[in-house]
Amino acid sequence: MLRVKKTATALAVALALLSAVQPATAGTPDAGLARDSVRTGLSGVPFYMVMIDRFANGDPGNDRGGVPGDRLVNGFDPTDKQFFHGGDLTGLSGKVDYLAGLGVKAVWINPPFRNRWVVDFGAGGAFAAYHGYAITDFTSFDPHFGTAAQMRAFVDKAHARGIKVFFDITAGYTADEITFDGPHPYKTLAETPYRDADGKPFDIKAVAGRPDFPKLSVEKSFPYQPIVTHPTLKKPDWLNDPTLYHNRGDATVFEGEQLEYGDFFGLDDLMTEHPRVVAGMEQIYSSWIDTMNIDGYRVDTTKHVNDEFWQAFAPVIQRHAVAQGKKDFFVFGEVYSGDPLLTSHYTTDARMTAVLDFPFQGAARSFLAGKGAADLGRVADADDLYTDADSNAYSLTTFVGNHDMGRLSTMLKQDRPGMSEQEWLARVKLGNELLYLWRGNPVVYYGDEQGFAGVAGDAEARQDMFPSKVPDFVDQDQVGTDRTPGDGNFDPKHPLYKQLAELSAFTTSNPVWRRGNQVLRLADGDVVAFSRIDRESGREYVVALNASTVAKTVDVPVGAAGRYDRIRPQLTTPVTSTGTIRVTVPPLSSAVYRSSKPLPPAAAGPKPTLKLGNTTSDGRTELVAAVPDQPYAQATFAARVNGQWQVLGTDDAAPYRLYTKVKATQFRVVVKDRHGRIGSAHL
Repeated sequence: MLRVKKTATALAVALALLSAVQPATAGTPDAGLARDSVRTGLSGVPFYMVMIDRFANGDPGNDRGGVPGDRLVNGFDPTDKQFFHGGDLTGLSGKVDYLAGLGVKAVWINPPFRNRWVVDFGAGGAFAAYHGYAITDFTSFDPHFGTAAQMRAFVDKAHARGIKVFFDITAGYTADEITFDGPHPYKTLAETPYRDADGKPFDIKAVAGRPDFPKLSVEKSFPYQPIVTHPTLKKPDWLNDPTLYHNRGDATVFEGEQLEYGDFFGLDDLMTEHPRVVAGMEQIYSSWIDTMNIDGYRVDTTKHVNDEFWQAFAPVIQRHAVAQGKKDFFVFGEVYSGDPLLTSHYTTDARMTAVLDFPFQGAARSFLAGKGAADLGRVADADDLYTDADSNAYSLTTFVGNHDMGRLSTMLKQDRPGMSEQEWLARVKLGNELLYLWRGNPVVYYGDEQGFAGVAGDAEARQDMFPSKVPDFVDQDQVGTDRTPGDGNFDPKHPLYKQLAELSAFTTSNPVWRRGNQVLRLADGDVVAFSRIDRESGREYVVALNASTVAKTVDVPVGAAGRYDRIRPQLTTPVTSTGTIRVTVPPLSSAVYRSSKPLPPAAAGPKPTLKLGNTTSDGRTELVAAVPDQPYAQATFAARVNGQWQVLGTDDAAPYRLYTKVKATQFRVVVKDRHGRIGSAHL
């Protein structure tokens, strides 16, 4: 009888628990609004950014682009950091196995299209467009890099190894071929407004993207009358029409209206408000999806282009890709700013899938240099700014250094002069841990896996992977090795290559790093800790990183009860949760713990409240939902517009917030817990 009684009691408890976690309100209207927080097929995927000319020279026959002569003719001079060095698509194809060994799942290449090869200012001021950002022909590849057949062969070979391919693109400017009579500093809109072909002034902001955009003339419409030096140079042919450019002169500052209308370092700034430019760029970049079977675009200088262009361009490219069977086609923009209010604008209002996470980069640099974790805490707190119906912070592309600002290794040398080689390597490795374990898509800049450093950004950070002949490069110190850029660097035994390969294997083997939410637990002094919680299993993974040169013991708040095992690096001694776990993180190291049990279900379904919060400086209303007594929930915010509910987005980590410019008669939050139970509130 005793055994039966125990069994009956256990059954009753089990039935009660089962009843408690059933979706009691699944049939209500709220159930139709409940969503899962967005994760794309690329969430958590490791990227690798490569500059073709500096990576691998597989075909010396194309070093000069097929044109004989000196460097001012064909742009080739492997001894000058500002000229072509010989890297090409054949070389890139030959290194696909190297990339696969690194654990790369997506390669982003610099713009591969035909460029204006040389700009010669005289008196030794010449440079070449080895970087790909001075495009004359958007319909063909630069012969320095290779042919269309070689590009498709590279894409196919990458795909065969499970690696996606992204093109870096420009949509707001072309090579500098338009000139003016005399000096041409920037002229403001207030000083000289645009005029139609009859000379009547108009507001370009008011007509941006409209089909009734005014007709323009070379003689009457612009602050400076444009002169086209080579009337048939650019491709497609519509790019040779000078009335499709802003023609306001060279930008003298990179802020305000000059960002959108000024010529950026002399490059011809397209009038992206004009519907012909919008349609032309949509056609160009739709066609490359068809012919090259690529998987996405990184968009240069996104903040230099008006919102209306991106609002039209990005959805068209996405729809075209989906029609070609690429449902996860990914378009992310470069918004060079440490302000998440600005960067998030382009994933919400401007309709990009994602942007490069410059705010994270700045905060990571500060943390890794030993300046504290507070900035990382502020970045995490701002993540809700990115949430809308089709994207969020989990789509952001994270990085610690790049081809413009330079490498993390260089920055750390600048921030901590005199540190030892051992500390230098340890801080760079800690940066890689943070990069891969933080939410988003980590991007490794080519050569970082071989310890490249240098002295600054831009051309100084674009060393050759093959043996360099640039005098400033050949003897440069590298992290974790005695090699230099003069030796050539494709060493799979380099400690950073091995670490990155292992990090990729670690994060790709467990879906929590792709679909798990991120909850900031601690940002105190030199320690940052955060949880990633898997929505399917309910397991909690705690990441703690220590940027101090001494060990740190901290109490980290957690949601799951019971034992936490350290799984990176593995440790046999577990820690036990009492609402927190006490962990000791060695100097300049990270640790990952996993709960032995899932987060416990709440005793009842969600009972949220909803209120209006602050209004941001760019006019977004903050919606705040409180969800008490729920260790995990997903809060979907909706607005009632013209009598219909419109889903605004879903937040899956407390504090549950969303920021919107939608004007509504009513707002609602529908909260779903991990077991499907639903609760709602409105205002």
